[in-house]
Amino acid sequence: MTTQTFHARLLACAALAASLGLAAPVLAQQHDHPGMTMPMPDEDNVPLEALINPTGHVMQSALGAYAMTRDASGTSWQPDASPHDGIMLHTDSGWMLMGHAVFNGVYDSQGGPRGGDKAFLAGMVMGMAQREVGDGMLGFKAMVSPDPFMGKSGYPLLLATGETADGKTPLVDRQHPHDLFMELSASYSHPLGGGFDGYLYAGLPGEPAFGPPAFMHRQAAMDSPEAPITHHWFDSTHITFGVVTAGVSRQNWKVEASAFRGREPDQNRYDIETGQLDSVATRVSWNPTPNWALQASWARINSPEALEADDDEARTSLSALYSRPFRHGGSLSATLAWARKDRIPGDALQAWLFEGAVRPDQHWTVFTRAEQVEQDELAGHHGGVATVRKLSVGAIYDVPLSDNIKLGFGGLASAYDAPAALGYDDPTGGMAFVRLKIG
Repeated sequence: MTTQTFHARLLACAALAASLGLAAPVLAQQHDHPGMTMPMPDEDNVPLEALINPTGHVMQSALGAYAMTRDASGTSWQPDASPHDGIMLHTDSGWMLMGHAVFNGVYDSQGGPRGGDKAFLAGMVMGMAQREVGDGMLGFKAMVSPDPFMGKSGYPLLLATGETADGKTPLVDRQHPHDLFMELSASYSHPLGGGFDGYLYAGLPGEPAFGPPAFMHRQAAMDSPEAPITHHWFDSTHITFGVVTAGVSRQNWKVEASAFRGREPDQNRYDIETGQLDSVATRVSWNPTPNWALQASWARINSPEALEADDDEARTSLSALYSRPFRHGGSLSATLAWARKDRIPGDALQAWLFEGAVRPDQHWTVFTRAEQVEQDELAGHHGGVATVRKLSVGAIYDVPLSDNIKLGFGGLASAYDAPAALGYDDPTGGMAFVRLKIG
């Protein structure tokens, strides 16, 4: 695929997203609770929370006086209008419990001389508990994954790099499996007066205040079973073995900072790792309307790669997430993001990402992802910087088995653009998958 062809397809994706309503008027707002926005569609005055949650009941976040629908991975924000899955239970002792699970059985085929084939299981099981303690809110989150059972070397994914399978060689053209324990965290938030709320969050593992929500939690990305090739620019810190974050929010603004362990998880995917909190991150988040979530963040990461223990990184990230619910369980979601990775010492490498997903009803979802990355690991570690691109398009059809369980059947196809010297031979790739979704 030529660069011109890839850009033409990317522009076509953007035009399709615009025609589907990305530029439509945003939702009006009304305030029913300090710090909590209850938006309403302009067209027919139907409460937005009734579109997101048929019960019409929106729970408050554990991290501040705003709707739980704004919460994404770690302490990151998504649009207030985002759908929110999960089975919820209220106990007599005042606890609110929520659970959610996703399992993908995938057959993956990556073409060309650097590709491969593999069948594997991926997904996550999430649990959350929160209750009022005094004037504040105490919260706990846990998330585990079946990824380690696919094997240490993960699955074939052309143009992907990062981490190691054996502690000796880096993974190239493969996506590493996530750890069994993806998050074990606790938080406490408390009103500070004047409309401000403060919180403390700690995880082992947890997620520091950097970047947009992790890809498996972004509404525009969660229906795709493949990881982005931009993963190690935007959200590779989403599993960090040691993090403490403090933040202050007021209505639609939030400022937060983290101290965390910079080293990425090692090849032992079943353990709990420990170490010094030797890295820092800070993030500013702004949800200007219920449909949008914007963030800017920066991180200085100490020795992230075990194979290059003397090298550090500075990362910068900007992103915009959009979400709009439809009647009958449908929605439109999109992500546009940019990130820069400064190797210390070494090159400055940039990455761009666009994701979109359209769900016209409760059954069909069509999704796409376009990425451009400056890579220096595809021709051997630090073997020269190459600009590579990838475009994926897919769909899934969900069959409800009960009110809280869906079985989905999906597939996706991918096209790649890389310099001929890298030896990819203009390949294509694809995945076929079956998904079980609970919650």
